[in-house]
Amino acid sequence: MNRTVTLDDWMLAATAVVAGILAAFLSRMLLRWLGKHALRTNWSGDDLVVAALRTLVPWGATAGGIASAAAVLPLTPSVGHNVNRTLTVLLILVATVAAARFVAGLVRSLAQSRSGVAGSATIFVNITRVVVLAMGFLVMLQTLGISIAPLLTALGVGGLAVALALQDTLANLFAGVHILASKTIQPGDYIRLSSGEEGYVVDINWRNTTVRQLSNNLVIIPNAQLAGTNMTNFNRPEQQMTLLVQVGVGYDSDLDHVERVTTDIVAEVMTEITGAVPDHEPAVRFHTFGDSRISFTVILGVGEFSDQYRIKHEFIKRLHKRYREEGIRIPAPTRTVALQQGGTALSEEAIQAAVFPEITVSGIPQQREESNPAAQPPHASRG
Repeated sequence: MNRTVTLDDWMLAATAVVAGILAAFLSRMLLRWLGKHALRTNWSGDDLVVAALRTLVPWGATAGGIASAAAVLPLTPSVGHNVNRTLTVLLILVATVAAARFVAGLVRSLAQSRSGVAGSATIFVNITRVVVLAMGFLVMLQTLGISIAPLLTALGVGGLAVALALQDTLANLFAGVHILASKTIQPGDYIRLSSGEEGYVVDINWRNTTVRQLSNNLVIIPNAQLAGTNMTNFNRPEQQMTLLVQVGVGYDSDLDHVERVTTDIVAEVMTEITGAVPDHEPAVRFHTFGDSRISFTVILGVGEFSDQYRIKHEFIKRLHKRYREEGIRIPAPTRTVALQQGGTALSEEAIQAAVFPEITVSGIPQQREESNPAAQPPHASRG
Protein backbone atom coordinates (compact mmCIF):
# COMPACT_ATOMS: atom_id res chain seq x y z
CA MET A 1 0.00 0.00 0.00
CA ASN A 2 1.62 3.24 -1.18
CA ARG A 3 -0.42 5.63 0.99
CA THR A 4 -3.03 5.67 3.70
CA VAL A 5 -6.62 4.99 2.67
CA THR A 6 -8.68 8.13 2.98
CA LEU A 7 -12.40 8.66 3.37
CA ASP A 8 -12.64 9.70 -0.27
CA ASP A 9 -11.10 6.37 -1.29
CA TRP A 10 -13.68 4.49 0.71
CA MET A 11 -16.49 6.60 -0.77
CA LEU A 12 -15.29 5.98 -4.32
CA ALA A 13 -14.90 2.25 -3.65
CA ALA A 14 -18.35 2.05 -2.08
CA THR A 15 -19.81 3.97 -5.01
CA ALA A 16 -18.20 1.54 -7.46
CA VAL A 17 -19.55 -1.49 -5.59
CA VAL A 18 -23.05 -0.01 -5.30
CA ALA A 19 -22.99 0.91 -9.00
CA GLY A 20 -22.04 -2.64 -9.87
CA ILE A 21 -24.82 -4.09 -7.73
CA LEU A 22 -27.34 -1.61 -9.15
CA ALA A 23 -26.25 -2.48 -12.69
CA ALA A 24 -26.67 -6.18 -11.87
CA PHE A 25 -30.18 -5.57 -10.50
CA LEU A 26 -31.27 -3.48 -13.52
CA SER A 27 -29.78 -5.93 -16.00
CA ARG A 28 -31.57 -8.81 -14.30
CA MET A 29 -34.90 -6.97 -14.55
CA LEU A 30 -34.24 -6.17 -18.22
CA LEU A 31 -33.34 -9.77 -19.00
CA ARG A 32 -36.45 -11.01 -17.18
CA TRP A 33 -38.55 -8.74 -19.42
CA LEU A 34 -36.72 -10.05 -22.48
CA GLY A 35 -37.30 -13.62 -21.29
CA LYS A 36 -41.08 -13.07 -21.22
CA HIS A 37 -40.99 -11.82 -24.81
CA ALA A 38 -38.71 -14.68 -25.85
CA LEU A 39 -41.28 -17.20 -24.61
CA ARG A 40 -43.75 -15.91 -27.20
CA THR A 41 -41.52 -16.81 -30.13
CA ASN A 42 -41.43 -20.21 -31.82
CA TRP A 43 -37.64 -20.42 -31.74
CA SER A 44 -36.29 -21.83 -28.50
CA GLY A 45 -32.77 -20.48 -29.03
CA ASP A 46 -33.63 -16.99 -27.80
CA ASP A 47 -34.92 -18.47 -24.53
CA LEU A 48 -31.58 -20.21 -24.03
CA VAL A 49 -29.60 -17.04 -24.79
CA VAL A 50 -31.64 -14.95 -22.35
CA ALA A 51 -31.35 -17.63 -19.65
CA ALA A 52 -27.56 -17.72 -20.07
CA LEU A 53 -27.30 -13.92 -19.93
CA ARG A 54 -29.46 -13.80 -16.78
CA THR A 55 -26.79 -15.88 -15.09
CA LEU A 56 -23.72 -14.18 -16.56
CA VAL A 57 -24.53 -10.45 -16.80
CA PRO A 58 -25.50 -9.74 -13.14
CA TRP A 59 -22.41 -11.53 -11.87
CA GLY A 60 -20.27 -9.72 -14.41
CA ALA A 61 -21.67 -6.35 -13.34
CA THR A 62 -21.06 -7.13 -9.68
CA ALA A 63 -17.51 -8.33 -10.37
CA GLY A 64 -16.87 -5.19 -12.42
CA GLY A 65 -17.97 -3.01 -9.52
CA ILE A 66 -15.68 -4.85 -7.13
CA ALA A 67 -12.78 -4.60 -9.58
CA SER A 68 -13.36 -0.85 -9.93
CA ALA A 69 -13.40 -0.50 -6.17
CA ALA A 70 -10.11 -2.40 -5.93
CA ALA A 71 -8.60 -0.12 -8.56
CA VAL A 72 -9.63 2.98 -6.62
CA LEU A 73 -8.17 1.80 -3.33
CA PRO A 74 -4.39 2.13 -2.92
CA LEU A 75 -3.69 -1.60 -2.67
CA THR A 76 -0.30 -3.25 -2.90
CA PRO A 77 0.50 -5.00 -6.20
CA SER A 78 0.21 -8.46 -4.63
CA VAL A 79 -3.16 -7.75 -3.06
CA GLY A 80 -4.46 -6.16 -6.24
CA HIS A 81 -3.24 -9.14 -8.26
CA ASN A 82 -4.94 -11.60 -5.91
CA VAL A 83 -8.22 -9.65 -6.02
CA ASN A 84 -8.18 -9.51 -9.81
CA ARG A 85 -7.32 -13.18 -10.10
CA THR A 86 -10.11 -14.11 -7.68
CA LEU A 87 -12.62 -12.07 -9.65
CA THR A 88 -11.38 -13.64 -12.89
CA VAL A 89 -11.79 -17.15 -11.50
CA LEU A 90 -15.28 -16.23 -10.29
CA LEU A 91 -16.24 -14.94 -13.75
CA ILE A 92 -14.80 -18.07 -15.40
CA LEU A 93 -16.84 -20.25 -13.05
CA VAL A 94 -20.04 -18.31 -13.75
CA ALA A 95 -19.37 -18.27 -17.49
CA THR A 96 -18.72 -22.03 -17.46
CA VAL A 97 -21.98 -22.77 -15.67
CA ALA A 98 -23.90 -20.48 -18.03
CA ALA A 99 -22.24 -22.02 -21.09
CA ALA A 100 -22.97 -25.54 -19.83
CA ARG A 101 -26.65 -24.68 -19.37
CA PHE A 102 -26.82 -23.02 -22.78
CA VAL A 103 -25.15 -25.88 -24.65
CA ALA A 104 -27.17 -28.52 -22.78
CA GLY A 105 -30.40 -26.66 -23.54
CA LEU A 106 -29.39 -26.31 -27.19
CA VAL A 107 -28.69 -30.05 -27.48
CA ARG A 108 -32.00 -30.85 -25.75
CA SER A 109 -33.89 -28.53 -28.10
CA LEU A 110 -32.18 -30.06 -31.11
CA ALA A 111 -33.01 -33.59 -29.93
CA GLN A 112 -36.66 -32.68 -29.44
CA SER A 113 -36.93 -31.07 -32.88
CA ARG A 114 -35.34 -34.10 -34.52
CA SER A 115 -37.57 -36.67 -32.84
CA GLY A 116 -40.72 -34.50 -32.83
CA VAL A 117 -41.80 -35.64 -29.39
CA ALA A 118 -41.82 -34.30 -25.90
CA GLY A 119 -39.01 -35.65 -23.79
CA SER A 120 -35.25 -35.47 -23.85
CA ALA A 121 -32.38 -37.75 -24.72
CA THR A 122 -30.36 -36.93 -21.60
CA ILE A 123 -27.35 -38.97 -22.64
CA PHE A 124 -26.26 -36.29 -25.12
CA VAL A 125 -27.27 -33.50 -22.74
CA ASN A 126 -25.18 -34.94 -19.91
CA ILE A 127 -22.17 -35.58 -22.13
CA THR A 128 -22.10 -32.02 -23.47
CA ARG A 129 -22.61 -30.57 -20.00
CA VAL A 130 -19.70 -32.58 -18.58
CA VAL A 131 -17.43 -31.59 -21.47
CA VAL A 132 -18.15 -27.87 -21.07
CA LEU A 133 -17.71 -28.01 -17.29
CA ALA A 134 -14.42 -29.90 -17.67
CA MET A 135 -13.08 -27.32 -20.13
CA GLY A 136 -14.05 -24.47 -17.80
CA PHE A 137 -12.40 -26.24 -14.87
CA LEU A 138 -9.13 -26.60 -16.81
CA VAL A 139 -9.21 -22.93 -17.80
CA MET A 140 -9.81 -21.98 -14.18
CA LEU A 141 -6.81 -24.04 -13.05
CA GLN A 142 -4.66 -22.42 -15.71
CA THR A 143 -5.78 -18.98 -14.50
CA LEU A 144 -4.78 -19.86 -10.96
CA GLY A 145 -1.31 -20.70 -12.22
CA ILE A 146 -1.67 -24.47 -11.91
CA SER A 147 -0.15 -26.39 -14.83
CA ILE A 148 -2.69 -28.72 -16.40
CA ALA A 149 -0.22 -30.76 -18.48
CA PRO A 150 0.62 -33.23 -15.65
CA LEU A 151 -3.07 -33.44 -14.82
CA LEU A 152 -3.94 -34.38 -18.39
CA THR A 153 -1.17 -37.00 -18.41
CA ALA A 154 -2.41 -38.50 -15.15
CA LEU A 155 -5.97 -38.51 -16.47
CA GLY A 156 -4.84 -40.31 -19.61
CA VAL A 157 -3.07 -43.05 -17.67
CA GLY A 158 -5.82 -43.37 -15.10
CA GLY A 159 -8.47 -43.39 -17.79
CA LEU A 160 -7.22 -46.74 -19.04
CA ALA A 161 -7.60 -48.32 -15.61
CA VAL A 162 -11.02 -46.77 -15.16
CA ALA A 163 -12.11 -48.05 -18.59
CA LEU A 164 -11.11 -51.60 -17.65
CA ALA A 165 -12.95 -51.37 -14.33
CA LEU A 166 -16.11 -49.90 -15.84
CA GLN A 167 -16.55 -52.10 -18.89
CA ASP A 168 -20.27 -52.65 -18.36
CA THR A 169 -20.93 -48.97 -17.71
CA LEU A 170 -18.97 -47.91 -20.79
CA ALA A 171 -20.72 -50.57 -22.86
CA ASN A 172 -24.08 -49.11 -21.83
CA LEU A 173 -22.82 -45.58 -22.54
CA PHE A 174 -21.65 -46.29 -26.07
CA ALA A 175 -24.69 -48.47 -26.73
CA GLY A 176 -26.91 -45.52 -25.81
CA VAL A 177 -24.91 -43.21 -28.08
CA HIS A 178 -25.21 -45.73 -30.91
CA ILE A 179 -28.97 -46.10 -30.42
CA LEU A 180 -29.57 -42.36 -30.59
CA ALA A 181 -27.08 -41.70 -33.38
CA SER A 182 -28.60 -44.42 -35.57
CA LYS A 183 -32.13 -43.22 -34.68
CA THR A 184 -33.21 -46.78 -33.93
CA ILE A 185 -35.48 -45.46 -31.22
CA GLN A 186 -36.26 -41.98 -29.92
CA PRO A 187 -38.05 -40.75 -26.79
CA GLY A 188 -41.78 -41.12 -27.41
CA ASP A 189 -41.57 -44.28 -29.55
CA TYR A 190 -43.59 -47.36 -28.61
CA ILE A 191 -41.35 -50.44 -28.67
CA ARG A 192 -41.68 -54.15 -27.94
CA LEU A 193 -38.68 -56.35 -27.12
CA SER A 194 -38.36 -60.03 -27.95
CA SER A 195 -38.23 -60.72 -24.22
CA GLY A 196 -41.76 -59.30 -23.85
CA GLU A 197 -41.19 -55.81 -22.42
CA GLU A 198 -43.07 -53.07 -24.25
CA GLY A 199 -44.10 -49.46 -23.75
CA TYR A 200 -43.28 -45.84 -24.57
CA VAL A 201 -39.63 -44.78 -24.44
CA VAL A 202 -39.46 -42.05 -21.80
CA ASP A 203 -35.74 -41.32 -21.75
CA ILE A 204 -32.35 -42.64 -22.85
CA ASN A 205 -29.58 -41.72 -20.44
CA TRP A 206 -25.94 -42.69 -20.15
CA ARG A 207 -26.65 -46.11 -18.63
CA ASN A 208 -30.19 -47.31 -19.35
CA THR A 209 -33.40 -46.66 -21.22
CA THR A 210 -36.65 -46.00 -19.36
CA VAL A 211 -39.82 -47.46 -20.86
CA ARG A 212 -43.29 -46.60 -19.57
CA GLN A 213 -45.85 -49.37 -19.97
CA LEU A 214 -49.53 -48.73 -20.68
CA SER A 215 -50.16 -49.46 -17.00
CA ASN A 216 -47.84 -46.51 -16.13
CA ASN A 217 -45.19 -48.82 -14.70
CA LEU A 218 -41.59 -47.99 -15.59
CA VAL A 219 -39.26 -50.64 -17.02
CA ILE A 220 -35.51 -49.91 -16.81
CA ILE A 221 -33.53 -51.60 -19.61
CA PRO A 222 -29.70 -51.40 -19.85
CA ASN A 223 -28.62 -49.83 -23.13
CA ALA A 224 -26.34 -52.74 -24.01
CA GLN A 225 -29.23 -55.20 -23.63
CA LEU A 226 -31.50 -52.96 -25.68
CA ALA A 227 -28.95 -52.69 -28.48
CA GLY A 228 -28.39 -56.45 -28.57
CA THR A 229 -31.99 -57.71 -28.65
CA ASN A 230 -34.66 -58.02 -31.32
CA MET A 231 -37.04 -55.12 -31.07
CA THR A 232 -40.16 -53.85 -32.85
CA ASN A 233 -40.62 -50.09 -33.09
CA PHE A 234 -44.29 -49.26 -33.73
CA ASN A 235 -43.52 -45.59 -34.48
CA ARG A 236 -41.09 -46.11 -37.36
CA PRO A 237 -41.00 -45.64 -40.24
CA GLU A 238 -44.30 -43.90 -39.44
CA GLN A 239 -46.56 -43.59 -36.42
CA GLN A 240 -49.78 -44.70 -38.14
CA MET A 241 -50.34 -48.44 -38.26
CA THR A 242 -52.91 -50.97 -39.41
CA LEU A 243 -55.05 -53.07 -37.09
CA LEU A 244 -56.26 -56.53 -38.17
CA VAL A 245 -59.52 -57.84 -36.68
CA GLN A 246 -60.63 -61.43 -37.38
CA VAL A 247 -64.38 -62.00 -37.98
CA GLY A 248 -66.45 -64.99 -39.12
CA VAL A 249 -70.01 -65.44 -40.50
CA GLY A 250 -72.17 -68.46 -41.22
CA TYR A 251 -72.17 -70.36 -44.50
CA ASP A 252 -75.71 -69.22 -45.19
CA SER A 253 -74.69 -65.54 -45.24
CA ASP A 254 -74.65 -63.37 -48.37
CA LEU A 255 -70.98 -62.42 -48.53
CA ASP A 256 -71.58 -59.34 -50.67
CA HIS A 257 -74.06 -58.10 -48.08
CA VAL A 258 -71.64 -58.94 -45.27
CA GLU A 259 -68.88 -56.99 -47.01
CA ARG A 260 -71.08 -53.92 -47.52
CA VAL A 261 -72.28 -53.87 -43.92
CA THR A 262 -68.78 -54.37 -42.52
CA THR A 263 -67.36 -51.64 -44.78
CA ASP A 264 -70.01 -49.21 -43.55
CA ILE A 265 -69.07 -49.92 -39.93
CA VAL A 266 -65.37 -49.47 -40.70
CA ALA A 267 -66.01 -46.09 -42.34
CA GLU A 268 -68.18 -45.05 -39.39
CA VAL A 269 -65.54 -45.99 -36.82
CA MET A 270 -62.74 -44.30 -38.79
CA THR A 271 -64.59 -40.98 -38.85
CA GLU A 272 -66.13 -40.92 -35.36
CA ILE A 273 -63.60 -42.49 -33.00
CA THR A 274 -60.67 -40.49 -31.66
CA GLY A 275 -57.32 -41.94 -32.73
CA ALA A 276 -58.59 -43.50 -35.97
CA VAL A 277 -57.42 -42.50 -39.45
CA PRO A 278 -60.34 -40.77 -41.24
CA ASP A 279 -58.87 -41.18 -44.73
CA HIS A 280 -58.28 -44.91 -44.24
CA GLU A 281 -59.86 -46.97 -47.04
CA PRO A 282 -62.09 -49.73 -45.59
CA ALA A 283 -60.79 -53.18 -46.42
CA VAL A 284 -62.48 -56.59 -45.91
CA ARG A 285 -60.67 -59.74 -47.05
CA PHE A 286 -62.27 -63.24 -46.95
CA HIS A 287 -59.64 -65.93 -46.57
CA THR A 288 -60.76 -69.21 -44.90
CA PHE A 289 -63.55 -71.81 -45.07
CA GLY A 290 -63.66 -72.90 -41.45
CA ASP A 291 -65.48 -75.77 -39.71
CA SER A 292 -68.54 -73.67 -38.98
CA ARG A 293 -67.89 -70.25 -40.51
CA ILE A 294 -66.32 -68.29 -43.33
CA SER A 295 -63.53 -66.23 -41.80
CA PHE A 296 -62.32 -62.86 -43.00
CA THR A 297 -60.03 -60.05 -41.87
CA VAL A 298 -61.05 -56.42 -41.37
CA ILE A 299 -58.22 -53.90 -41.77
CA LEU A 300 -58.52 -50.70 -39.71
CA GLY A 301 -56.31 -47.60 -39.60
CA VAL A 302 -54.86 -46.54 -36.24
CA GLY A 303 -53.14 -43.26 -35.41
CA GLU A 304 -50.74 -44.82 -32.88
CA PHE A 305 -50.25 -48.05 -31.00
CA SER A 306 -52.29 -47.24 -27.87
CA ASP A 307 -55.32 -46.20 -29.95
CA GLN A 308 -55.91 -49.74 -31.22
CA TYR A 309 -57.66 -50.92 -28.05
CA ARG A 310 -60.28 -48.17 -28.11
CA ILE A 311 -60.85 -48.55 -31.86
CA LYS A 312 -61.16 -52.35 -31.70
CA HIS A 313 -63.57 -52.01 -28.76
CA GLU A 314 -65.89 -49.66 -30.64
CA PHE A 315 -65.64 -51.60 -33.88
CA ILE A 316 -66.64 -54.94 -32.32
CA LYS A 317 -69.58 -53.37 -30.45
CA ARG A 318 -70.95 -51.61 -33.51
CA LEU A 319 -70.35 -54.55 -35.84
CA HIS A 320 -72.15 -56.97 -33.50
CA LYS A 321 -75.11 -54.64 -33.17
CA ARG A 322 -75.33 -54.10 -36.93
CA TYR A 323 -75.06 -57.83 -37.69
CA ARG A 324 -78.00 -58.51 -35.36
CA GLU A 325 -80.05 -55.83 -37.11
CA GLU A 326 -79.18 -57.21 -40.57
CA GLY A 327 -79.76 -60.84 -39.58
CA ILE A 328 -76.16 -61.86 -40.17
CA ARG A 329 -75.27 -64.81 -37.99
CA ILE A 330 -71.91 -65.28 -36.28
CA PRO A 331 -71.96 -69.03 -35.56
CA ALA A 332 -70.24 -70.78 -32.70
CA PRO A 333 -68.52 -74.15 -33.26
CA THR A 334 -71.04 -77.01 -32.71
CA ARG A 335 -70.97 -80.82 -32.65
CA THR A 336 -73.87 -83.29 -32.81
CA VAL A 337 -73.27 -86.65 -31.12
CA ALA A 338 -75.65 -89.66 -31.40
CA LEU A 339 -75.00 -92.84 -29.36
CA GLN A 340 -76.87 -96.14 -29.19
CA GLN A 341 -76.90 -98.45 -26.23
CA GLY A 342 -78.35 -101.91 -26.54
CA GLY A 343 -80.17 -101.03 -29.75
CA THR A 344 -81.92 -98.03 -28.14
CA ALA A 345 -80.95 -94.46 -29.04
CA LEU A 346 -80.19 -92.33 -26.06
CA SER A 347 -81.82 -88.92 -25.75
CA GLU A 348 -79.77 -85.78 -26.10
CA GLU A 349 -80.31 -84.95 -22.44
CA ALA A 350 -78.97 -88.36 -21.38
CA ILE A 351 -75.94 -87.98 -23.65
CA GLN A 352 -75.21 -84.58 -22.21
CA ALA A 353 -75.57 -85.73 -18.61
CA ALA A 354 -73.64 -89.00 -19.00
CA VAL A 355 -70.90 -88.20 -21.51
CA PHE A 356 -70.52 -84.43 -21.98
CA PRO A 357 -71.89 -82.70 -18.89
CA GLU A 358 -70.17 -79.44 -19.78
CA ILE A 359 -71.31 -79.28 -23.42
CA THR A 360 -74.80 -78.44 -24.65
CA VAL A 361 -75.66 -80.83 -27.47
CA SER A 362 -77.04 -78.97 -30.45
CA GLY A 363 -79.82 -80.31 -32.59
CA ILE A 364 -78.21 -78.92 -35.76
CA PRO A 365 -76.55 -81.79 -37.62
CA GLN A 366 -73.20 -81.35 -39.32
CA GLN A 367 -72.40 -82.31 -42.88
CA ARG A 368 -71.54 -86.00 -43.14
CA GLU A 369 -69.53 -87.75 -45.77
CA GLU A 370 -71.04 -90.89 -47.32
CA SER A 371 -69.25 -94.02 -46.23
CA ASN A 372 -69.79 -97.73 -45.97
CA PRO A 373 -72.21 -98.51 -43.09
CA ALA A 374 -70.45 -101.77 -42.50
CA ALA A 375 -67.27 -99.88 -41.65
CA GLN A 376 -68.95 -98.17 -38.70
CA PRO A 377 -68.82 -99.68 -35.19
CA PRO A 378 -72.03 -101.51 -34.30
CA HIS A 379 -72.55 -99.38 -31.19
CA ALA A 380 -72.40 -95.91 -32.80
CA SER A 381 -74.08 -94.07 -35.66
CA ARG A 382 -72.66 -91.21 -37.64
CA GLY A 383 -73.38 -87.67 -36.54
